[in-house]
Amino acid sequence: MQTNRSNTGALVGGTLLIAFGVLSLASEVFRGFNWGFLWPFIVIGVGVLFFAAMFAGGRQASGFAIPGSIITGTGLVLLLQNITKHWESMSYFWTLIILFVGIGIYIIGLYGNDPGQKKSGAGVMKVGLILFIIFGSFFEMIFSSFGNLIFPILLILLGAYLVVSRSGPLGRHKEDTASDSLPPV
Repeated sequence: MQTNRSNTGALVGGTLLIAFGVLSLASEVFRGFNWGFLWPFIVIGVGVLFFAAMFAGGRQASGFAIPGSIITGTGLVLLLQNITKHWESMSYFWTLIILFVGIGIYIIGLYGNDPGQKKSGAGVMKVGLILFIIFGSFFEMIFSSFGNLIFPILLILLGAYLVVSRSGPLGRHKEDTASDSLPPV
């Protein structure tokens, strides 16, 4: 008798073979179509297969969420770059991998009903987003005219968030305001 894990592997492998076969057949039948535009959908599809494997395998297969989110997210970024022809953004793309790992960890916590895992995933997502804004701003301001307005605004918003989140009323630290509310000893 086969285990659930080998059934999941056969499901993912078989689906990949079918997808590649359909794409090969379609490229032969529709030779005039611009297939160069659609290649990111292959990457997205492979990522979605990891999520299918996660749901097919049950809670013990929830780890498939991490590679699923990385591959799907990468495919979405490649699709956006393919549409906008802004390939320079690959210089700071690596920061989004951190964000995608955080999304995967969050999904594992969501799927397993684990609040600690969801909190960890949210923390990793926050780090990835902050790094994306910082490195994106740097590379876009230096090497491209695409981010002349977008990334400086994101830097300002990130700085404001950090200032506001670390300060209480009237600029005092949260630790100071918490100790003010304690009764005297």
